[in-house]
Amino acid sequence: MTDNHDLRKGSLLMAVAGIAFIGYGLVFLVRTFVGTGFELGVETINGVSRADLTAFEPAILHYISHLHVATAAFIIATGIAVTGLAWYGVRRGELWAWVTAVAAPVVGLALALPMHYLGLFSHDWVTHLGPIYLATLVFVAGALRALRGLQPARGPKQFTAQSAG
Repeated sequence: MTDNHDLRKGSLLMAVAGIAFIGYGLVFLVRTFVGTGFELGVETINGVSRADLTAFEPAILHYISHLHVATAAFIIATGIAVTGLAWYGVRRGELWAWVTAVAAPVVGLALALPMHYLGLFSHDWVTHLGPIYLATLVFVAGALRALRGLQPARGPKQFTAQSAG
């Protein structure tokens, strides 16, 4: 394991963000079965409550719950992967671990976030997306710092007889 300060601090921030992803996924999972039955920041789906959906067609609510559980599972799984890769791979200076730890949440967020801005349903974006944005900012700060630590040290250029010409 390398003793690079940027690498240690960056990988720590990445791992902390991974733990936050796990926490967000757990909240997502719990809210499926408790409270409104919808995600953070979503109290109703354009005025339709959980009780309204149950009265209209219980299978719709069960389907939404199924999707929420699956989504929560993938958020938690991504958090576990990011945490492990950052702590055991990036911290040791493994570039492949950094690339994998960055790619997993980038792909997930790149696919998931645009749908939130199409105005298809009402939600409080601060409580709905705020926690994941905060975790993502911590992650990006850590990933950039770790990347700086992964860069080879650039000392003064060595002068050799061959370079003189």
